[in-house]
Amino acid sequence: MYLNCHTYYSLRYGTIKPEQLLAIASENGVQTLALTDINTTSACLDIVRLSKKYKVKPVLGVDFRNNAQQEFILIAKNNQGFQNINEYLSKFLHNLDLKIPERPEHIIEDCFVIYPYQKGKDFKLKPNEFLGIAPKDLNQLKFSKWNTHREKLVVLKTVSFQNKKGFNTHRLLRAIDNNTLLSKLPKAEEGSSEDIMLPYDALCERYSEFPSLINNTEDLLDNCSISFDFENPIPKNQRFLTKNTNSDYELLEKLTYDGIAYRYGNDVKPKIYQRIEKELNIIKQKGFVSYFLINWKILEYARSKDYYYVGRGSGANSIIAYLLRITDVDPIELDLYFERFINLFRQNPPDFDIDFSWKDRDDITHFIFENFKHTALITVYNTFKFKASVRELGKVFGLPKSEMDILTRGKYNIHKLDRLSQLVIKYAKYIQGFPNYLGIHAGGILISEKPIHYYGATFMPPKGFATTQFDMVVAEDIGLYKFDILSQRGLGKIKEAVEIVSYNHPNQPALDIHDIKRFKQDERIKYLLRNAKAIGCFYVESPAMRMLLKKLQVDNYLGLVAASSVIRPGVAKSGMMRQYILRYRYPERRKEAHPVLAEIMPETYGVMVYQEDVIKVAHHFGGLDLGESDMLRRGMSGKFRSREEFLKVKQKFFDNCKKDGKPFDLVADIWRQIESFAGYAFAKGHSASYAVESYQSLFLKAYYPLEYMTATINNFGGFYSTEFYVHEARMYDGEIEAPCINQSYTQTIIKGKTIYLGFMFLQSLESKTIERILSERQNYGLFNSLDDFIERVPIPIEQIGILIKINAFRFTKINKRELLWEAHLKISKTVIQDHIVTLFRSERINYSTPELPSTALENAFDEIELLGFPLCNPFHLLEKESTTRLRAKHLTKLEDKYVKIEGYLVTTKNTKTSNGKLMHFSTFLDRNGDFIDTVHFPPVASKFPFRGKGIYEIIGKVMVEFDCVTIEVSKLERLAIIEDPRYSIKSLNPTFQRKRSFKDLKKAHG
Repeated sequence: MYLNCHTYYSLRYGTIKPEQLLAIASENGVQTLALTDINTTSACLDIVRLSKKYKVKPVLGVDFRNNAQQEFILIAKNNQGFQNINEYLSKFLHNLDLKIPERPEHIIEDCFVIYPYQKGKDFKLKPNEFLGIAPKDLNQLKFSKWNTHREKLVVLKTVSFQNKKGFNTHRLLRAIDNNTLLSKLPKAEEGSSEDIMLPYDALCERYSEFPSLINNTEDLLDNCSISFDFENPIPKNQRFLTKNTNSDYELLEKLTYDGIAYRYGNDVKPKIYQRIEKELNIIKQKGFVSYFLINWKILEYARSKDYYYVGRGSGANSIIAYLLRITDVDPIELDLYFERFINLFRQNPPDFDIDFSWKDRDDITHFIFENFKHTALITVYNTFKFKASVRELGKVFGLPKSEMDILTRGKYNIHKLDRLSQLVIKYAKYIQGFPNYLGIHAGGILISEKPIHYYGATFMPPKGFATTQFDMVVAEDIGLYKFDILSQRGLGKIKEAVEIVSYNHPNQPALDIHDIKRFKQDERIKYLLRNAKAIGCFYVESPAMRMLLKKLQVDNYLGLVAASSVIRPGVAKSGMMRQYILRYRYPERRKEAHPVLAEIMPETYGVMVYQEDVIKVAHHFGGLDLGESDMLRRGMSGKFRSREEFLKVKQKFFDNCKKDGKPFDLVADIWRQIESFAGYAFAKGHSASYAVESYQSLFLKAYYPLEYMTATINNFGGFYSTEFYVHEARMYDGEIEAPCINQSYTQTIIKGKTIYLGFMFLQSLESKTIERILSERQNYGLFNSLDDFIERVPIPIEQIGILIKINAFRFTKINKRELLWEAHLKISKTVIQDHIVTLFRSERINYSTPELPSTALENAFDEIELLGFPLCNPFHLLEKESTTRLRAKHLTKLEDKYVKIEGYLVTTKNTKTSNGKLMHFSTFLDRNGDFIDTVHFPPVASKFPFRGKGIYEIIGKVMVEFDCVTIEVSKLERLAIIEDPRYSIKSLNPTFQRKRSFKDLKKAHG
């Protein structure tokens, strides 16, 4: 009876969750409803999946609107009709300049069209078209020509809200969407407060004078049937790469055996062939052959373009993936558990995450769209977040910014707020989690056997690739499994570093960055790992990882693989990270492991570290079969349903252990550890893939640190900001130079040991200015003076001002303040156009400018303004020169002592204690450039908050654990720096002019 129902996926309009809509229908005795969200099919598949639970027959369609103005509703008779609707809607979503017409331009096959009465009463209706009569239209209908043509009339009772609160929420969402005050929201932009669901009998009563409308509506709905299989969702991905499944398997088999020589040479042990046979049989049996071949095809193209990539995820547990060069992890070497990857109980395909350089990923995506017929990116639902909602609703209610700031900070007593502020908080909490707009999944791509529009409409984001309106969870429910084509800057750094080494060391042989076996044995790399000197290196540079490496003193591949997984929240949360460190460092502690666990996991001393460990423990210790263990695997995947999967097998785990006579306390503790992995664990193969990339970056850092830091800077770093990679280069004796007109390029370059920062790091310097400079320099040579530059490069005064202030004309030996005056006198403020090359240059007038010296101190503040950080030692900017000689290197000998030390803030990690109180872990640099790590417990975090970037005086207790030094902070104060000398002549820091570097300080203080 309901032909026009909306969920909250009718973005910024509807207010009912999909499952809630079905629940309301069930409560009201409604047996059939049509979901017709506004210009979207996001909720369609979920409604079909959930409908059986509520015994409601679902019908699918779309409410086509221009803004809030309803034009018509399309309802699908069957799956083909749904596909046709999706294709039609996608035409408008791919081209937002197209306006939805008053009626479809052609017949949409296998569909019904319903026009609102006021829109369609003058149309001549086709066989599949109807007029929808809303309750408000009933009186007018009595006097209309359509009263005698009731066979073309149906009940049109719109459902957008559950109740009055839902309607009020709707009005607020419409005001947000229209960027207007609630009091100024046009009535045309909102629905009716009557758009709620009535009980079936009440609806029939409303139309009792027109029983034929009720019959027509029921007949229409009876003629609609939609079907998707959610019970046994066989994979709906492209079924084969070649002609058929048989030729696909033959190709997979051939590629596998062809890959043996590349991976193993002549050293092929029998267990390799045994593993190959086992995997091929299961892959064939489960129907995953095409999944492997499609990944292989994509990566074959990547290699042809010399793109670096890393195949990771549980796929690294497969020898077939290793032989097809999808991954670079040898599962035989690491004894990887294949059943984590594929087992006969697993419904969905295995998981390959393929990382490419951020520079190459778009081309790979183009290749996929061009070579596979039914392809789309996957959407993500960007939802309303509480703080953002407070600001949006504050604007709607007309609150001043100062009041919104108070509300977003959460520092208020709700009972002391005025009425409007209370409403803002109330509705911000209510709409938290509502979908706000559709985004793009980080890397998920669907390659379907059927057209994507069979499952839903697509929209076209700015990237230019068709994107679904449903997310990856819905896709997996129906059997559409994504291919993960991801991007990261780590691979870009590695590739660029190799290129930089090539031009900075032209006489050296080419690097083989893929020689991982050699890297694993390299002593320099072992030294970096043991001493946690891995800044800039993939996955091992964060403060937490740096401290873990130091605690473990890892210097081998297996140790690094374990560390990559131990750092994950699941292991840390269970308390087993500490146990692992203790057992790693002190062999006698390994005896504490339960014998069964020690036997299952000898490599990790009886500690669960990987997803595979959880499966093994569940199977061997808890007596769960592999199918039940696979439920735990799904629970560990972090796909929103983790707790549910764990609860399904929890009781059986305990019952089995009780039968075996295992102590309850032990069983409860092991289950607690298992449960802590939900959503957080790594597969061992995944960690091993990360470790391979870590080794590549560690090799470059060990042998070519300056080249590697240059590449890191150009790829916008990693965990830290650009400033600290510049600092790291300086620590390796790099000479850092500000951008230079005659030496620099868009990106940072290195010449010998001198690193010239790139023009792209200068704030507000336009790309067209950079292009003009580089083009002119390449075509006609270096610039020899400011006049020469102005003559050859058309440039506005604001742009040349940036270059002069950063001292890019220092080759002229003229003070930059004088150059600025000259530039202002010689460049007009007229619009700059590309110049015409002439044979003769007119002689420029030279003005006599006063002597205007600039100091190194002023240069530092120009650098802060234009680069974001100074190129000098930041400690030289302190208002009062410090007298303390304490440095990070002295702290190991001061355990349990209270110290006072100065540190330049690098990074802060905010976290919360178990009772929800804020605390921090922070990293600073001392005067010598070495790291100081601190912990700020809630009382200190509250009393001594961080006050932005700068140098802090840190007072606290030195804690040493496993050779790792931390200061437990008791007091924190940001130290004052000098006034900006460009605007002040005062300075209490005359020593600055000595312009000492970190190296000078090291010599001075030993």
